Amino acid sequence: MPRPHQPGRQSVTPTANTAPTDTATWQDIDRRHHVHPFIDPRILAEKGTRVIVGADGRHLVDSDGRRILDAMGGLWCVNLGYGREELARAAYDQMVALPYYNTFFRSAPPPTIELARVLADLTPGDITHAFFSSSGSEANDTIVRLVRRYWDLKGQPAKKTFISRTYAYHGSTMAAASLGGFEAMHAVGDLPLPGFEHVMPPYWFAMGRADETPEETGARAARALEKKIAELGADRVAAFIGEPVIGAGGVIVPPDNYWPEIQRICRENDILLVCDEVITGFGRTGEWFGSQKFGIEPDLMTIAKGLTSGYLPMSAVLMTGAVFDVLSEGGVLPHGYTYSGHPVAAAVALENIRLMKEEGVVERVKEDTGPYFQARIRELNDHPLVGEVRGVGLLGSIELSRNKTTRELFDPVGQVGALCHEHLYAEGVVFRAMRDVVCASPPLTITRAEIDELVTMARAGIDRTARDLGMM
Repeated sequence: MPRPHQPGRQSVTPTANTAPTDTATWQDIDRRHHVHPFIDPRILAEKGTRVIVGADGRHLVDSDGRRILDAMGGLWCVNLGYGREELARAAYDQMVALPYYNTFFRSAPPPTIELARVLADLTPGDITHAFFSSSGSEANDTIVRLVRRYWDLKGQPAKKTFISRTYAYHGSTMAAASLGGFEAMHAVGDLPLPGFEHVMPPYWFAMGRADETPEETGARAARALEKKIAELGADRVAAFIGEPVIGAGGVIVPPDNYWPEIQRICRENDILLVCDEVITGFGRTGEWFGSQKFGIEPDLMTIAKGLTSGYLPMSAVLMTGAVFDVLSEGGVLPHGYTYSGHPVAAAVALENIRLMKEEGVVERVKEDTGPYFQARIRELNDHPLVGEVRGVGLLGSIELSRNKTTRELFDPVGQVGALCHEHLYAEGVVFRAMRDVVCASPPLTITRAEIDELVTMARAGIDRTARDLGMM
């Protein structure tokens, strides 16, 4: 089996167009000028930002020269790890040849055309066409417009409503945040917009009844979709959208009976099935796409993140030939972005996919590092603070609980997770805290030795948290 790529150490000096300075100065500039996503500015004002100046392999380097294991792969995206010169070279070569051109005006750069073909060959089922954008949010926003146009062209304009799930994350634009199921996001901008509904996810630990198995919770979650369709009327529902594994909502892995039921319900009610593969795509679950892992046959898919290993922004809406044929009947598609199919991003995506194939990355996750990671991280189930460990492939989460037997959550929600996140970082590893769940999504090139390091530091950080809570 091919060995993981092991790049050398990279320089930790900031790039030439930034003035090298000390951490405190960077933090002061950041406080005065930079607005961060998803963080309380008061926390930044008090504690200061973490200034990351370099990275190699699976490790980050901060402005104080400290090496930190990146168990989050950036933001679920740096699948091939940091410092891959092949990806930088692909970007440079394309910038020299053609740094930019649009896909309007009956035009397209060769890398964009080739990437559409490669994705049609790589994706499961009857996927044949790709519409490109720059982020998962844009891709899911595009889904809303394309699906509604699809039903208009089919002569069923009343089919406009999308059904998603609580704790689903589909992006931060107005439409994508409406698709998502987070109350805190809905509170900003008077969301969700009209035409968006949510049902329960297959989240056994937090939503399963006392006498239920995970499979029974999964069946109940599927029935919740069926009931919502009946309540709204199938003639008004356009699509169901779901991540094969709910990612930012806490890595909620469905039981095996869940997706077959969801697919049956959608087919019987003539509702399009959309898979959000922004996190689960490109090897994360041990298959190229999460829909392959769970036997899903989507009508449309959204991809991003691992498409370029995060080296450049790029995303896509993928669709079956049947969906494209209907859309093509409508003539001009009045939708697009300046950077749709950007040639440099497309060149990097092509090289990223080539490297993944050449190095057997997906096969290694499926047969070696994925099973090893799942076995090692599940050892944390013996910890008094750990209610449940979940995961698949190189995707995992640790649910912190006051009482694992009764599945009692902490009140208020979120404080223990944030505390644990800080302790994990102090140990030298980056996880992500969502509510009181700490999540991991390391680069797919992670080694067994680094997985051992990750689990050792995770246990130490959870120990610190438990001591603060008087649970050890």
